[in-house]
Amino acid sequence: MSGIKNLMWQVCAQWMRFKSFLKSGWSIEDYPIRIRLQPDPEPVKSSRLKSIPYSAGVVNWPGIMGAGNTKQEALADLHKNFENFKANGRKLPRPGTHVPIEFASSIRLDMHPELEADFVRRILGLPWAFLSDESSLFDFHEDETNNVLLEKIRAVYGVDVSDIPSGNLADIFERIARIKVT
Repeated sequence: MSGIKNLMWQVCAQWMRFKSFLKSGWSIEDYPIRIRLQPDPEPVKSSRLKSIPYSAGVVNWPGIMGAGNTKQEALADLHKNFENFKANGRKLPRPGTHVPIEFASSIRLDMHPELEADFVRRILGLPWAFLSDESSLFDFHEDETNNVLLEKIRAVYGVDVSDIPSGNLADIFERIARIKVT
């Protein structure tokens, strides 16, 4: 049955694409939108991570999504994210077309390749990880705070990064590299 549903969504996307040639500016209403009720996940022990039951997304455009506790909230979040995309001056893709997944930049992290490999192994306890300039310590655990990882960073590198509340890895790497050089 899911194959038939996917085919129907692609037919809808092609219809929206065809209609898009009849106008020059597009709004979110010109895109095929799919709303989904997410399956109940396994319970998470941390209250920081909460299940959000509904998602709304543009068919064939994985970068624009919305989520909420109701269908209306998911749609409102999708509209907000669409408007933010437009407000940043980015060119809208034609409705119905396939938009490739865009990965976040890693320019800042790429300046510290040895530190990145060491950090992933010694702090995160992983053999490897895909990191971007938007990656955070919060991406690698379910705890309420980053305290455990902050202590590991202090013990391994002798650097206090507890004043970086976002846990942004690019900011942390720059701090470690700056302090290790001086």
